[in-house]
Amino acid sequence: MSKFQSTALFFLLLYSFNTYSQKKVLLAKSTTENITIDGKINEEIWEKESVATDFIMFEPDNGRPISSKKKTEVKVLYDNNAIYIAALLYDDEPNKIKKEITNRDVFGVSDNFSVSINGFNDGQQDFRFFVSSAGVQMDCLAIEDSEDFTWDAIWDSKATITDFGWAVEMKIPYAALRFSNAEKQTWGLNFMREIKRDNQKYTWNRVDTKIGAVIPQAGILEGIKNIKTPTRLFFIPYSSAYYQENDIASGTTFKAGLDIKYGINDSFTLDAILVPDFGQTKFDNAILNLEPFEQKLDENRPFFTEGTDLFNKGGLFYSRRIGGAPSTEPTIDANEEIINYPSTVNLLNAVKVSGRTEKGLGIGLLNAVTKKTYATIRDNDTNETRKEVIEPLTNYNILVLDQRFNQNSSVAFVNTNTTRNGGFRDANVSAALFDLKTKSNTYNLYGDFKYSSINTIKDYDGYKTELNFAKTSGKYRYILSGKYISKDYDINDLGIIFYTNYNSIAANGSYRILNPTNKFNTFKVYQELSLETQNTTGKTQEAYSITQIKATTLKNNYFELFLRINPINRYDFYEPREAGRYVYIPKSVLGYVAFVSDQNKPFTYEAETSITKFDENQRATYMLNGGVKYRFNDKLSIAHGIQYTRKVNDRGWVDQDNTGIIFAERNREILQNDLTGKYAINNKMTLNLTARYYWSYSENQGFLTLQDNGYLVQNNAYSLNKNRNFNSWNFDLSYSWWFAPGSEISILYRNYALESTRNVQKELSTNFKNVFDSNLTNIFSISLRYFIDYNVVKNKF
Repeated sequence: MSKFQSTALFFLLLYSFNTYSQKKVLLAKSTTENITIDGKINEEIWEKESVATDFIMFEPDNGRPISSKKKTEVKVLYDNNAIYIAALLYDDEPNKIKKEITNRDVFGVSDNFSVSINGFNDGQQDFRFFVSSAGVQMDCLAIEDSEDFTWDAIWDSKATITDFGWAVEMKIPYAALRFSNAEKQTWGLNFMREIKRDNQKYTWNRVDTKIGAVIPQAGILEGIKNIKTPTRLFFIPYSSAYYQENDIASGTTFKAGLDIKYGINDSFTLDAILVPDFGQTKFDNAILNLEPFEQKLDENRPFFTEGTDLFNKGGLFYSRRIGGAPSTEPTIDANEEIINYPSTVNLLNAVKVSGRTEKGLGIGLLNAVTKKTYATIRDNDTNETRKEVIEPLTNYNILVLDQRFNQNSSVAFVNTNTTRNGGFRDANVSAALFDLKTKSNTYNLYGDFKYSSINTIKDYDGYKTELNFAKTSGKYRYILSGKYISKDYDINDLGIIFYTNYNSIAANGSYRILNPTNKFNTFKVYQELSLETQNTTGKTQEAYSITQIKATTLKNNYFELFLRINPINRYDFYEPREAGRYVYIPKSVLGYVAFVSDQNKPFTYEAETSITKFDENQRATYMLNGGVKYRFNDKLSIAHGIQYTRKVNDRGWVDQDNTGIIFAERNREILQNDLTGKYAINNKMTLNLTARYYWSYSENQGFLTLQDNGYLVQNNAYSLNKNRNFNSWNFDLSYSWWFAPGSEISILYRNYALESTRNVQKELSTNFKNVFDSNLTNIFSISLRYFIDYNVVKNKF
C-alpha cells in the first residue's frame, strides 16, 4: 500500500469514526419545586432549562432536518425521586394530528413522542417511554433489533393538544430505570417524534441507518449528580373472584395473592410472586396438531413476560414449561383407565433477580417451584381408584451472566436447571455466548456453545455450537452461518427444541434503500441459501433457496413477494415417530405474495396468499388469508381476520401396528376466524372484544406403509378410522380501568368450547353448531390489583 493510500485510509477511518461518534449533549437541571404532570408545562423553572431541538429524520428520508413547521423542543429536570421531561411538538396543522385512543402498549394511529434512556451509557440497552397524542402510555426494554413491550414500568405522563401542536409532560421515577451509583451520572439519551399522518420519525441525536446499530447512536444526558434515590419497594396485592358454569357443574372461586418488587440497589431488582393467579390471561389458540411436535404456546402470564430479556439469552428458556403439562404419564394395567389427568401443573411461587452493574455485568437469577401433581386411575374390575404422581414437586432455576463492553459487544454464560423430587428426570443445560461488533458497527461475529446433561433412566449428554459472521451496515449486507447439533442435545425441560442431530451451513445477502426513491419509501431484497444434513445418515434434512422482496410505497402501502425453492429431495426424521426412521419429502416450490393497505386510513385491509407445489402425485398446499379493520373514530374500532389453508394429497403419520409405521394420504382444510373490537372510554378505561373460531379436518383417502429406505408403499389392509374433525371456540369480553398508576380493575366474561371427533363434517354451519353443543363453559370474573409504593405509605405515617 502506497503512502498516499495509507494516509487516505487513515483520514477516511478517522472521518467515519468522528461522524459516528458525534453526539449531542443535553444538561439536566436539579429542581426542588413540585412539578405537576398536567401537560401544560407552565412551571417557571421550565423556562430556564437547556433545550434539545434540531431533530433529524430517522425514517423514511434518513438525515433530513425537521421542518420549522414541525419544530420540536425538549427539556429535562430531575430531583431525588425522578426525572421530568417536557416536550413541545409544533405542528402547523394541529387539527390533522392523529390521536387514536388505544390500550396501553398499543400504538394505534396516533402521533407519539418517546424518550430512550440508557443509565449506563453502554450502547447496549434502552429503557423507552412513549406517550401518544391521545395520552396513552407505551414502554419497553430495548436491545438492538428487539423491543420488549411486555415490560411495564410505573410512571406518569400527560399529553395535551394545543393551538401550536401538542405537548407532553413525563415523570419517570428512578425505580423505572437502572443506572450506576456514581456521584455524577452520564446517561445515553435520545428523543423520538413520530408524525403518523406522514409516517415520519425524527430523533434528537441523528441515527444513521447506514450503521447497523441504533442504541449506540444516542446523545448524552449530563447534569444529574448527588441524587439520593428512595427505597424501591413496591407491593401489588390482588384479589379475584370467578364464577364458572358448564353442562357438568358450576361454582365460585376466590383468590388472593401478592407481587413484590424490591430494588436491592439502583441496578438490581427482585420480583416475587406469591400465590399466583393467571385466570384473566389471554386464552391459548387451540389447533388440530398432527405434527410430531408439541404446539408451542405464547406466554401470557405477566411475571414471565415482564423484564425477562436477560433470561431469554441463548434461547434456553421456554417459560410455558413452568406450570405447563406434566412430564410423565402414569403406568396402568390392562383393566385400568385414567379418569383424571391434569393438563397443567400449579405454580406455587416464583422469584427473579435481575440487573446490571456499573461495569456492564448483567446478572439474572430466576427460580420457580411447581406443585406435586397426581393423576387418578380407576380399576374397572373393582371400581376402586388410586392416585399416581405424574409431576413431583419441581424446582426450575436460571442463572445468566452477561458482560457488555465496547458499547456494542457482549459475552454471556447461561445455566438452566430442572430438579424434580424423587426418582424423576432432572436436567441441566449450560451455554457460552459471544456477540462481537466492530467499533463502527460494520461487522458482527457471534455464536455459542451449549451443553445439555439429562439425568433419567439412562443418562445422556449433548451439545450444540454455532458461528455467524455478518456485515451489518450499508445498502448491501450479508450473513454467513454454520451450525452443529448432536443427537442427544436436549433442552426441553426448561427450553424448547424440535430438531437435533444435524449440521447446517447458510448464507444470505440483502440490499435495501436507505432513503426514499420516486416510487418507494422502503425497499429491501433478501436472498438466502441453506443446507441441512442429518449427522447419522448423511442424508439431506433441508435444502432451500429463498428470495424475498419487501417494500413500502410512497402512499404507505406495503407489499411482499416470497419465493422458496427446495430443489432436491429431502428426508424427515421426525414424522415417523420412531428413532432412526425417516420419510422421503419431494422437491417443492412455494410462492407467496402479501399486501397491506395504508394503516393510517379509517378503513384498512390486508391479504396474503401462497401456493406450495410438490413433485409428487398432485400434492399441494394452498393458503389464503385476509383481514379488514375499520376505525369509526378515535375511540371505536373493529377488525375481522380470516385464515384458510387447504392441503391436497398431504402425507403424514397416523399409526403404528405389527405391520409397521402407517402413513395416510389425506386432504386437510383449516379455517380460522378472528374478531377483535375496542371501545376506549378514555385513555385509562377500555372495553375489548376478542373472539376466535377455529375448524380443521383431516380426511384420509388411503393408507401407506413406510419402508426402511424412507419411501411409502400402498397399504390396502389397514382400515381403522383415523380421520379427525376439530372445532374450537373462544370469546372474551373485558373491561379494564387503570384507576391509578399500576392499579387496575378488570372485569372479564369468557366462554369457550372444544369438540374433537373422528367423523369429518364439511359443512361449516354444522361444525359451528356442534362446537356450541359440546359443553360450552362460561366464566365471569372480577380482578383488582393495587399498586402500593412503600415510600408513599411511609410518608403518610
